Amino acid sequence: MAKFHLLLTCCALLLSLNWRRSCALPLAAPSADGAQCAALFRSLLLNITDLLTTMTTEERYKQLLTSNEVSIPSAETEQACAPAQNSSCVRQKDSAFSESDCRRSITKDLAYYDTAIQSYLESQLHRPDEEDALLRPTLTVVKELRKSCSTTANGEEDSTEEAADMWKNDSFTNRQKMCKMMRGFYVRAITINRAMGYISSGDHRK
Repeated sequence: MAKFHLLLTCCALLLSLNWRRSCALPLAAPSADGAQCAALFRSLLLNITDLLTTMTTEERYKQLLTSNEVSIPSAETEQACAPAQNSSCVRQKDSAFSESDCRRSITKDLAYYDTAIQSYLESQLHRPDEEDALLRPTLTVVKELRKSCSTTANGEEDSTEEAADMWKNDSFTNRQKMCKMMRGFYVRAITINRAMGYISSGDHRK
């Protein structure tokens, strides 16, 4: 399992390289706000990568990593943020790309993971001496992204009740669900960073 982090890192790099190479799009110079958000999204991916490194190298988490299963709430962001059909990207969708729909889906994702991680840390079944230091750095970045880079007005976000109600099982089962969720969040963070790069390129406006 110690090789899992290396595998994830390699996959992330390959996805990023394939995306850039297939699209051949130079990134436009972002605004100050855009640059800040891009940096925060990169920081999110790095935080989750560090978190998974801990999970795959420390004995207390190895027993939870019995498979490569991931848990992702929905495929909405992947669908909404796929490149438009008139782009030169390999993976594209038939309909026109909507920047607002993509950003809205990303905002919903951030709300979901904010609620899920926060409610896990507030659960009486988690282990604060071990897991607070593990999860709070990622949660801090998520909250900063929601504060500075959210594109959905207050009250418009989908309900996050499902995320808040995830942790009603025993401690071991909750920890397994948390590990699967963070693996899924890693995959989603890659998608989000690729989508933000595509938006920054401006190709969808041509």
